Amino acid sequence: MSIHEYAERLRGLVSNSWCSTSDKTMLWLEQGMRHFQKMARDIQATGCKLMFVGNGGSAAIASHMAVDWSKNGGIRSVAFNDAVALTCISNDFGYESAFSKQIELHSRGDDILVAISSSGRSPNIIAACAAARLAGCGVVTFSGFDEDNPLRALGDLNFYINSNQFGFVEIAHLTLLHAVLDGLTKERNSA
Repeated sequence: MSIHEYAERLRGLVSNSWCSTSDKTMLWLEQGMRHFQKMARDIQATGCKLMFVGNGGSAAIASHMAVDWSKNGGIRSVAFNDAVALTCISNDFGYESAFSKQIELHSRGDDILVAISSSGRSPNIIAACAAARLAGCGVVTFSGFDEDNPLRALGDLNFYINSNQFGFVEIAHLTLLHAVLDGLTKERNSA
């Protein structure tokens, strides 16, 4: 596949990605992104934070976004993938609890969890969503692969990339997260 074919395929995946709400209402991508921006503005006004979780490539996206949302968006953000915390919690509570325990320890009601999983089937990401709900937090998910992956049913907003290739799903997730943030940053700089 040439770089032009690759870029065109990625463009198509991002343009045709889906967003749904917790009651399975389908939103146009722009509607979902605007809704996510409103959620972020609301927590910014209250001093709450975004919490990002992901495994592997999605963990890299989580770290990248936590820094960018804090620095560029002015929204308190954290990624729960510090190696010491992950190994300690995984050793003591099991890897399925690697993120949920940190959410239990560090979240407060009205924070928002951003859960990123290419497959939408990672047990520790699903457990993180359950912990966030228990703490009274909002949840925004980013997934791909199967349309009926369990993560797509757990968020207030659920962004879905219709691909079963990790690279395309991960790059599309990063693109959507940057697009939401860049919109907020532009709005903030215009004020």
